[in-house]
Amino acid sequence: MSIKVFDRTFEALSKSLDMRTEKQAVIASNIANADTPGYQAKQLDFEGALAKALTMDEGAVQDVRAEIYNQINDVVREDGNTVDRESEMSALSENQLLYNAAADLVRKKLAMLKYSISDGGGH
Repeated sequence: MSIKVFDRTFEALSKSLDMRTEKQAVIASNIANADTPGYQAKQLDFEGALAKALTMDEGAVQDVRAEIYNQINDVVREDGNTVDRESEMSALSENQLLYNAAADLVRKKLAMLKYSISDGGGH
């Protein structure tokens, strides 16, 4: 019998942290290029791919790759730039909150694992 230390939930949380970090970089790039003529705002969407991977075989979560594509919005300035700075700042805050929540869950899962190894093992 094999003991699986890191389950699918842990794998998903780990991958979520990676993708949220990448998403933060994409959003930051959009904000940094808000005044660049012709810049097309980018978007990274991994939630759908991650959800699909969770229904597949084990290990599929680690293979999830986020797609980066041009953001579709109603903002096109005269210079061709499509960045909505207010929307990007909001997305930045939301992504950071979700990253922090996932990081907290990882810490809690690791704390439970530590407890089960040290104190909960039955003396």
